[in-house]
Amino acid sequence: MVDKLNTMEFDSAVYKTLLESTRAIPWKIDWASKQFVYIGPQIEALLGWAPSSWVTVGDWASRMHPEDREWVMNYCVAQSLAGVDHEADYRALTSDDRYVWIRDVVHVVRNDDGTVASLIGFMFDISERKQTEQQLVSLQKELEELSFRDGLTGVANRRRFDAIIELEWSNARRNRQPLSLIMLDIDYFKQYNDHYGHLEGDVSLKRVAWVLSSAATRARDLLARFGGEEFVLVLPETDAAAAHSLAERCRRLVCDEHIAHEPSPIGHMLTISQGVGTATPAHDDELLSFIDMVDKRLYRAKQRGRDCIVSTS
Repeated sequence: MVDKLNTMEFDSAVYKTLLESTRAIPWKIDWASKQFVYIGPQIEALLGWAPSSWVTVGDWASRMHPEDREWVMNYCVAQSLAGVDHEADYRALTSDDRYVWIRDVVHVVRNDDGTVASLIGFMFDISERKQTEQQLVSLQKELEELSFRDGLTGVANRRRFDAIIELEWSNARRNRQPLSLIMLDIDYFKQYNDHYGHLEGDVSLKRVAWVLSSAATRARDLLARFGGEEFVLVLPETDAAAAHSLAERCRRLVCDEHIAHEPSPIGHMLTISQGVGTATPAHDDELLSFIDMVDKRLYRAKQRGRDCIVSTS
């Protein structure tokens, strides 16, 4: 009998040593009293709180980030009552007022009658993993933003325009609000590139994009590069008069840049032609028809000698 007790004590000491030599932090809570029966000494190295300070589940809850506390507590209690092993990620407070990301893995121990006897678990420090996850999310967001941005000018690209115009068309139809569209084209840009070279042409495209960006300043206004030397402005909740006024502002701002264009047949400065359209879409109106109408007005502006605005059919 003595040999058996000695063996049990030895096994218990071995298990305790093994548990306390791992990076995982073991713990046990008595369900009836909601008190810690045991928590590994590693907890002090990680969070700064001595094992003796972990008395009840209240201590555990109070050392949790306020934004995590309620949902973690509710989730763990519900899973425990259901007898389901579970895990939860949350931010734990350190003794010097920092937060460390913890993953708590919980095993539910039940009595013979099925009631909960205790909870046994391990806490893991997952701060580095969370940091990596956050970096990946930021990188994914950055890549997503880049996928909607024109690589040369930095304004929105055609893909972004396609998404936004669909959304604003739906909003305008639902709210019965006007939606205006301006399509702009740099006059005689092929001749510009032939004369100055494509590198200088790229510089001018960026200058024009910057100028046009300053013309429309509302949060929902969108400037996008439609393709080549063509740009487009999406103007939600903008009537025809306001759209025409903005187009005139765009024309004036580009002229005020005084970008030399020696081979231009209409002068020696870079200019733009514009087509403008406004619609308050009804249920059966088609977005593509609206875009096509504005594009045709831009074409007519070119036919009329360029450096002008066409805003009526």
